[in-house]
Amino acid sequence: MSTKPLLRVRDLRTQIHGDGPPVRAVDGVSFDIAAGETFALVGESGCGKSMTALSLMRLLPDAATITGGVVELDGQNLLVLPESQMRDVRGRRVAMIFQEPGLSLNPVMTIGAQIAESVSRHTALSGAAVDARVIELLDAVRMPDAARRVNEYPFQLSGGMKQRVMIAMALACDPALLIADEPTTALDVTVQAQVLELLRDLQRSHGMAMLLITHDLGVVAQMAQQVAVMYAGEIIETGPVQTFFKGPAHPYSRKLFDSLPERAGRNRMLAAIPGAVPPLHRLFTGCRFAERCDRVLPHCAGTLPAWHVVGDEHEARCHLYAEVAAQTAPGAESTADQGAQIAARRAQDEGSGALLQVKDLQVYFPIRKGLLQRVSGHVRAVDGVTLDIFPGRTLGLVGESGCGKTTVGKGLLRLVAPTGGQVLLGGADFLALDRKALRARRRDVQIIFQDPYASLNPRVRIGDALEEGLLALGVGAGAADRQQRIDALLTEVGLSPDIKGRYPHEFSGGQRQRIAIARALSVEPQLIVCDEPTSALDVSVQAQILNLLKRLQREKGLAYLFISHNMSVIDYMADEVAVMYLGRIVEQGSVDDVLRAPRHPYTQSLLAAVPAADPQAARPVLRLAGDLPSPVNPPSGCHFHPRCAVAVTHCASVYPDAQRLSATHVARCHLCKQD
Repeated sequence: MSTKPLLRVRDLRTQIHGDGPPVRAVDGVSFDIAAGETFALVGESGCGKSMTALSLMRLLPDAATITGGVVELDGQNLLVLPESQMRDVRGRRVAMIFQEPGLSLNPVMTIGAQIAESVSRHTALSGAAVDARVIELLDAVRMPDAARRVNEYPFQLSGGMKQRVMIAMALACDPALLIADEPTTALDVTVQAQVLELLRDLQRSHGMAMLLITHDLGVVAQMAQQVAVMYAGEIIETGPVQTFFKGPAHPYSRKLFDSLPERAGRNRMLAAIPGAVPPLHRLFTGCRFAERCDRVLPHCAGTLPAWHVVGDEHEARCHLYAEVAAQTAPGAESTADQGAQIAARRAQDEGSGALLQVKDLQVYFPIRKGLLQRVSGHVRAVDGVTLDIFPGRTLGLVGESGCGKTTVGKGLLRLVAPTGGQVLLGGADFLALDRKALRARRRDVQIIFQDPYASLNPRVRIGDALEEGLLALGVGAGAADRQQRIDALLTEVGLSPDIKGRYPHEFSGGQRQRIAIARALSVEPQLIVCDEPTSALDVSVQAQILNLLKRLQREKGLAYLFISHNMSVIDYMADEVAVMYLGRIVEQGSVDDVLRAPRHPYTQSLLAAVPAADPQAARPVLRLAGDLPSPVNPPSGCHFHPRCAVAVTHCASVYPDAQRLSATHVARCHLCKQD
């Protein structure tokens, strides 16, 4: 590291004031970032990572104030600057990419106008020179057809394109420090790979430092040189990435690693961290992690831990390292192996017939134009999908955003109207049922939506939300019976029945997802469609939800259609995997078939784009070229051929037939039949 850091943070403290005691969101944080270095800040949601970044930028909400500390950028203390001077620092010297680009961009301004605002504010350029600079910036972040895109609005862009616009705005004045707050959280693996590669290239070419805030340890391993782990408002471990990944020292850091699905394997329960981050209005007298720690010592709860050196530039704030004898402390621990029970359940289910058979499912959305709104074309969101789901088993459905995964789930539930095909549930065609019959069968198939907060009515108490489904489908002998069912459901998903009178906003993301699972279970379904149920959760909460879904499947014999872009989650949860591209299934088979020995070039590209949680990994993260074509006018022949690195001549003219590679493995690729 440089002897004189670009950014020097010492004892930074930020409090949020309300009706009760102040919330100490950032409580004595210190770290350095060298010029050209990437410093990663990791930890669970609610631990203070984003509040730290906002404190550095002095962009705090009205209720928050910085109560102490020093933030020096090139020796200048930013905390003592008047706001007029701080506005010159933001954008010019320090820039920030916010977590959700869709909320950060102005929906009524073109993206060109929004980037031009930053250029005009911090440079002497004007008129045509500003317009040229905007296009230059969009070209720099690899925006396709930049000259045309400048006049488009945010709603016309994909998630990856909106993130590129945010990066272009941040880079408008060549800042010395870029703060990236969860820049790839909501992106699928291919777009994530594009954004990470872009950030790496821009960092090298501009020589800027980066503060990377993320809960994805794979991203940390691929991007950062230094890492700090944050918990309950303070940093508890810091060190070089290579050393940290070789042996995380703090029990909390080790639990984060144990929570990763790829570390457990499909036949083990994940080592979820019990409980939640403690409320930050408390005055802590000991280690803040003590209540959740499986290596707690008698004095942890009453004595504040000091910093201890555990390796070369590697330090941890933990009592385990207070004595030399504590060197035996490290060592990852996992929960008991549940492999025998899970394997036995799967073996039993192998002999069962399919619970759900989807045959040539089509969902087309009409495009209407003109005064008379005549149909001028169709969006082929789902274009002939066929798949089977067996009792007690999980089918993972993967693919890029926009490929039609969620529409498949909604189509087979008739939450959107299918255009054609069959959905056979227990032998009966779900799509042919009349309104009355469909209502009666809805209890057999339920859905867990991606965003539990958006799917729960904010004005309805949790108990009423759970009872609503029971009433609608006639489950329960009476009010008392329904309340008993609700109490049992909440207990089953790890929540107290006492929460029934509370509203959705009073819960954390993981708790809301548990409520959504309880609601899906309330009518005793046979199949649950899980639509990205852990995409917005950090790794520790994700582990809790995945363990819960595994346990419920084992105990109740549930079948899952599990939709996700997280390959490690699919590897952990699924028995079979279907890969979807532009409305069609291009490869399907067992987990080992598809994820260990993929044959379709698209599947290979998806897997190559996944960052490994290991900085020593020899495999480079590969970027899939181009963007997903429009389902309004899909390419001729194999839909993937314009982006395929190994396409041959007839790929552009003939759509490939299904090639059976084994008893369980099928792929639609012309190259497979040449083997």
